[in-house]
Amino acid sequence: MKDQMEKLVSELVDGGIFFQDAVAEFEKRFIKRVLDGHHGNQLQSAKALGIHRNTLGRKMEEYNLASKNGSHRSSAKPKHSKKK
Repeated sequence: MKDQMEKLVSELVDGGIFFQDAVAEFEKRFIKRVLDGHHGNQLQSAKALGIHRNTLGRKMEEYNLASKNGSHRSSAKPKHSKKK
């Protein structure tokens, strides 16, 4: 595992990839893999990741990740119709 990580880091550095871009891509793929492993269950995934469920929801929104049922966490507030 250590050798694989060293090779990956070398390829990223040699390829001119910015640190923040590499971290974001790793985080996105790691979260997606954990979500897939828990069949999209955000509570179980958050526990497995060691983060709060709300943090996972924000990360899912940031990386445009949907749970298995296709739902996204949305920050948009529902629109209420005006009563006349």
